Amino acid sequence: MKLRRKVYMVAGYNTISMGTGRSEFHPKKPRPGLQDYIKEAGENVLSHIGGAKNVDECVIANFIASRYNKQANLAAFFPYIDPELTYKPCVRVEGACATGGLGLATGIKSVLAETADVVLVVGVEVQNSVKAVYGADILAAAGWYKERKDGHAHFFPGKFSDRAGAYFKKYGREKTRQAMARWYYNAIENARLCPTAQEFENQQKKLEELALTEPNPRMFVDHLNVYDCSKVSDGASAIAIVSEEGLKRCGISKNDAIEVVGLGQAEYDLTKAPEDPVRLITTEVAVKKALVMAGITRDQLATVECHDCFTIAAIMAIEAMGFAQPGEGSDFILAGHTSRKGRIPFNTTGGLIGWGHPTGATGVHQAVTIWEQLTEKAGNSQVKIPAGKPYAMSVNMGGDDKTLVSLVYKKC
Repeated sequence: MKLRRKVYMVAGYNTISMGTGRSEFHPKKPRPGLQDYIKEAGENVLSHIGGAKNVDECVIANFIASRYNKQANLAAFFPYIDPELTYKPCVRVEGACATGGLGLATGIKSVLAETADVVLVVGVEVQNSVKAVYGADILAAAGWYKERKDGHAHFFPGKFSDRAGAYFKKYGREKTRQAMARWYYNAIENARLCPTAQEFENQQKKLEELALTEPNPRMFVDHLNVYDCSKVSDGASAIAIVSEEGLKRCGISKNDAIEVVGLGQAEYDLTKAPEDPVRLITTEVAVKKALVMAGITRDQLATVECHDCFTIAAIMAIEAMGFAQPGEGSDFILAGHTSRKGRIPFNTTGGLIGWGHPTGATGVHQAVTIWEQLTEKAGNSQVKIPAGKPYAMSVNMGGDDKTLVSLVYKKC
């Protein structure tokens, strides 16, 4: 099924991804709050689309501010961004770590339904409001919470540690660990080129050697170390989703826009364990849906933003997307294919591991990164977009491969 109407994204913006590693971050000093990130991201998009008067609807994507910040009813923050958004339809969406992708999908569907020509989408999360041990409990709500008391203290690292252990057993540990370390190296190298990235100031040397630190089950989990994990992050990302009429209203050229040509959504039963621990099957389904709708093959993609919440998730995502056969994702990474100068550059601003993972913002950040790449606004992070490959893809995963949103974009 093709989209029944042209849909574009314009005017993307990312705040700093704040957390450990940023020089501005100090756990005992005041930091921006939820409302500050929302306002910064929203105002910057509005400044590039002719102001709030041009917006028809708003979507805010947030996973769980009701627990991290004791704040709900986030849709009502839009008039705080700009008084001209007062009384305009706004909605808040949630789908664990795929919340940002769901926010984008919601905005796309409003444009397709012709209830809006311009939708402002903001993704936000402020997670450094609690200690890590309490944060682990909050994040467990992204999975089947009834498993919490029987699960690992570090609930989601535990889930993906189990996947890593199964992957090691089936396909071998040494090469897989090397690929996980290479992924970390590429993530930090890319983040060092992006001023808003959480790891922008990372000056560590011998990154792969560091990433090969043996996991310590007594201190963390069985098969992952801390470098295999995305960090706790605060931040917001925003973008405008518009129709052709919306482009005209905002006075934006198609050269400054990207077109959405494929959308794939998929869900798996939250209460069930994965069918196969070494495959991201729901990811496979969502990616296939997006590519079929776009009418392209993966070989036409110039760049990809994938959900590397853990390095092992990146390896399995590469296989789920079909770039490598099962068990060969490690070879694909070690061959250099996913590096910024490789066959298909992944996560050009660092992904979740390098840029950061403010949960509700992540899917929107992926779209902003692709908008920057395809419109050649990525600055030092820019990669080559070949003339014959005008497409890009984002894959945003919620929970343990439960909620998936995949989008295909085209350079205008």
